[in-house]
Amino acid sequence: MVQSATLEKTPKRHDTRERLLEAAERAVLAKGFHATSIEELIVAVGITKSGFFYHFRDKNDLARSMMQRYMRADADVVEGIFRRGDELHDDPLHGLLVGLKLFAEMLGDLPEHHPGCLAASFCYQDQLFDQAIRDLNAESFQFWRKRFRSRFDVIAKRHPPEDAPDLEALADMAAALVEGGLILGRVFQDPSILPRQILLYRDYIRRVFQS
Repeated sequence: MVQSATLEKTPKRHDTRERLLEAAERAVLAKGFHATSIEELIVAVGITKSGFFYHFRDKNDLARSMMQRYMRADADVVEGIFRRGDELHDDPLHGLLVGLKLFAEMLGDLPEHHPGCLAASFCYQDQLFDQAIRDLNAESFQFWRKRFRSRFDVIAKRHPPEDAPDLEALADMAAALVEGGLILGRVFQDPSILPRQILLYRDYIRRVFQS
C-alpha cells in the first residue's frame, strides 16, 4: 500500500535493507517470488552478494521480512483511514461509512496499473515458503477479518439489523473485494473498478444496518 520514507534521517545500513525490500517487492509483484533472484536484487540496489547476506540469511528470510514490512504498512494505512472516519462521526456505523468513502478515494488515487498485492502473490506461490511465512500471510488476512468483524459487532448493538447476515462473511468481503478488484482492474485496465466495488460494499453495509 503506502509507506513513508525519511531516508535523509535513516542510517545507511537500514537504507540498504529497505531498498532491498522495495526492489524485491517490485520484482515479486511483477513476476513472482520464484522468478526473483538474489542476483537481480543486488544489481538493482548496487551492492555485493555479501551485502545481501549481511541483511538476510537467505531468500526465505527475505520473504519473511517482505511480509512483515507489508503487514505493517497495510495496517498503518487501513487503521489511519478508519480512525479518520471515526473522528468525523461519533456513530460507529457512520464512522465506518465515512472510512469506506475515504478508502475508496485513496484506492482511486492508486497508480493506473497497480502491480497487485504482496499477500495475494505469496498465497498463489505458498509452496515456496515455510509454514512460518504461510502463517504470516494468513495473519495479514486475519487483520482485515478482525478489523471489520469487531466493527460490525459494535454497529449491530446500536443498529440491530432485521435480517442479520453472517458478520464474519461480511467482514471477509472487504478483503475479497480488494483482492478481486485489483485483479479485475488489471485485467480490464480500469483502475475505477476497485473503488467502485468498495463503494458498493459501503452501500450494502448501510442497507444491512439501516433496514
